[in-house]
Amino acid sequence: MTVEQRRDQLLRIGARLLADRPYDEVWVDQVAELAQVSRGLLYHYFPTKRDFATAIIQTEADRMPAMTEPDPALLVAEQLVAGLDAYFRYAEDNEAGYRALHGGAALADEKVRAILAANHTRQEDWIVDALHPGGEAPVALRVAVRGWMAFIVAVCLDWLRERALTRDDARDLCARALFRLTGLPG
Repeated sequence: MTVEQRRDQLLRIGARLLADRPYDEVWVDQVAELAQVSRGLLYHYFPTKRDFATAIIQTEADRMPAMTEPDPALLVAEQLVAGLDAYFRYAEDNEAGYRALHGGAALADEKVRAILAANHTRQEDWIVDALHPGGEAPVALRVAVRGWMAFIVAVCLDWLRERALTRDDARDLCARALFRLTGLPG
């Protein structure tokens, strides 16, 4: 494997483990064993376990905005539905990474919180700009969008765990919530 392929392999394995277990129950030895590499090689790529976990979170956080960036050629409601569809598709296709990204243990780390905050701010800005183009948006709109984004994470985690709704039903539930919250027709 190339250096980049090996690094990606280690990050995928780590994401799978972090999605199912608390940070303290994920051991570097487990990752090395699953990757069929030495523990020392893993530490060559990531100097500490915390660096490894942070790299997993950063990798997953970097994937999301690229997939959910809105298409300004679409109407606002269509942008929203397309973005949500991409978001839920990403979560389904990268379930372990998504769950690791939004797992409770990971949120205790300051670097992880900063990564997530930057990611959320970028997505929040897209949504607010679409809902309130040109000019400063009302503070209440920003707060509402921020709360709605937390709602999406909760719905998505529940959907991944329970599968009581279809992906489209979960997406539509989230879209309707923002439509009602903001008065956006849809």
